[in-house]
Amino acid sequence: MNSVQVIGLRGDFSFDEAVSHFTGLGGEVVLFDPSVVCGKDHILSAVQHAERAFREGTNRAKNILTETVLYAAGERQIGRVLAKMKPKGNGGMVAAIFDISDDLALDRLGAVRDDSLCDASEEKARNLGAELFDGVSPEDAVLEMVAMVDLLKP
Repeated sequence: MNSVQVIGLRGDFSFDEAVSHFTGLGGEVVLFDPSVVCGKDHILSAVQHAERAFREGTNRAKNILTETVLYAAGERQIGRVLAKMKPKGNGGMVAAIFDISDDLALDRLGAVRDDSLCDASEEKARNLGAELFDGVSPEDAVLEMVAMVDLLKP
């Protein structure tokens, strides 16, 4: 498995600036709208499913980053997935950062880390399209949704 960190980011920077920052540090990044991230495990599970899809040759996307977004969204239609998952405004971003283990130099980006953006909630699970049931946490419902993507494959 790649080295992956999932963190929340706030600050005055754009989507493109964040991508450039992390790729400039030698890694890769996927940025998500916090309103559809239902816990760090939601994103880490999507990464694990994407990696397995590539290992088994069942991937739908051309790269691990896009495949991760497909799993995180719980869908297979790339256009719909990107519209749902891409950060939409000033409410911060959740970043899945691949292969950067040392200093993330967030000050150079003008960002501060705020992992509360990753916290799970019923509202976020609903935003994502997960079915909620009594006795099942929103995070567990979303993890089930990520796992179900494999059943959607042709």
